[in-house]
Amino acid sequence: GISVGSSENEDSQILSEFTQKKPGAAFKELFVNIIIPIMILTNLSGEDRLGIKLALFLAFLLPLIYGLNDYIKNKNTNFFSILGIISVSLSGGLALLEADAIYIAIKEASIPLIFACAILYSLRGGESLIHYFFENPTLINVQKVLSSLEAANNFKSYNKLLRKGTVVFALSFLLSALLNFLLAIFVLTGEPGTEEFNYQLAKMLALSFPVNALPPMIINIVNIIVVYRGMKKLTGLNSEEIFNQKG
Repeated sequence: GISVGSSENEDSQILSEFTQKKPGAAFKELFVNIIIPIMILTNLSGEDRLGIKLALFLAFLLPLIYGLNDYIKNKNTNFFSILGIISVSLSGGLALLEADAIYIAIKEASIPLIFACAILYSLRGGESLIHYFFENPTLINVQKVLSSLEAANNFKSYNKLLRKGTVVFALSFLLSALLNFLLAIFVLTGEPGTEEFNYQLAKMLALSFPVNALPPMIINIVNIIVVYRGMKKLTGLNSEEIFNQKG
């Protein structure tokens, strides 16, 4: 195969392309989905304020409204967005029904588990989920990449590389499912339907990013770098040649 050296600048470019998000939008999602619900559950669950049930209802209603509004406004009909809205609805419903912690833990684990299964299901055909990222004509100069792969006779190795990247992507969601389950089990020790339980739900939300999201995020940042470097090696192209500069 053709080997090309990589630089830190080139590696940082692929990260920025795949992780770039408007800071305002990211902060808004964090505020609505985590910070506000935590504030409601910890400060308004007392009987002299909103009370246990109303605080729970409001804490999960706001993210649900935000998700539905985003879904309608952006006409975002993808599988993951719909599943996210269902997840918020189930979380609120189980808490209001005073379900035991084990059921909430199962629910918390089920969403990333479904993601993992959907990603693995994409391997059934000739192309995998990561093919759609690395063969996106808006981002990648697809014609040049494919021509270079054909010239180097590296199509088979390229497909194998992307399928391995897809498996790692799915495994990161399996890790998230396990961490979600363990977090709910260890944090939700109070009696459902009590003020203490609301506080513990708030604690679970507060820990959800560092415990559940950060490890899979780190895994996938490394995953993208590995796939990208493999892509450069197999094509013999540099960053300027791989990326669609106009896109």
